Amino acid sequence: QVQLEESGGGSVQAGGSLRLSCAASGRGLSNYAVGWFRQAPGKEREFVTAISRSGISTSFADSVKGRFTISRDNAKNTAYLQMASLKPEDTAVYYCAAAPRIRIREDEYNYWGQGTQVTVSS
Repeated sequence: QVQLEESGGGSVQAGGSLRLSCAASGRGLSNYAVGWFRQAPGKEREFVTAISRSGISTSFADSVKGRFTISRDNAKNTAYLQMASLKPEDTAVYYCAAAPRIRIREDEYNYWGQGTQVTVSS
């Protein structure tokens, strides 16, 4: 098993940047693909981006393409979500999750962090 913990959330003005981290403990993060999801108030949780175990393959939701970057450092057991050009509609709780392979469906992820709040003001 792997335990995940997100950090780096906060409040930022529109156009700003934030970097979220997803730190793993237990089984090494290199054994898992990592996905980021978000849930805005009153909305369902949605896929944001994912990265394969090696870091070679990535996938992005259309809404964040060109603005968000996903990366990982397996030696540090940590994955990252770099968010730039943030918009108010990016406001949500952001979750990282782990799965055996890169996926975009949340029901294919076995392990989840508790989430970190990102608030973007206009």
